[in-house]
Amino acid sequence: MTSARDERFYAWENRVVAPLDRSVVAFERMQAIVDHVWTAEGLRWPPRVRPRKATRATLATGSRLAIEAPDSLPSWILLHEVAHAMTSTAEGDGAAHGPDFVGVYVGLLVRHCRLDPEMLAASLAADGIRWNPQARPWCLDPG
Repeated sequence: MTSARDERFYAWENRVVAPLDRSVVAFERMQAIVDHVWTAEGLRWPPRVRPRKATRATLATGSRLAIEAPDSLPSWILLHEVAHAMTSTAEGDGAAHGPDFVGVYVGLLVRHCRLDPEMLAASLAADGIRWNPQARPWCLDPG
């Protein structure tokens, strides 16, 4: 079941993020990108990328241990799933699409898709989407 918060967030993504990043990643390249992003964010032990059949409701999924994706995926959706992996536990508990998830995701979009942070912040505010600009991955390795 999708919440009103999720619907608002998905609408923001489709209106703001999708038009700015039209790149598509083939499944064969996804693990390398996940590994690169994970390392660039100061983390170890990235989730494994596994095949998944896309459905009408869900294109891909991400958790601390695995990202499941179809044969190809827009890069911003891959980063969305990486953000889920960074804000969830091995048991699947996580930030869903709350302020910490959105904060981590926006950071990934800025650093890895080179999107404008001020524009993202303004568009989130305009859409009434709460986010934590100071959010960090829950799985950040100490030291």
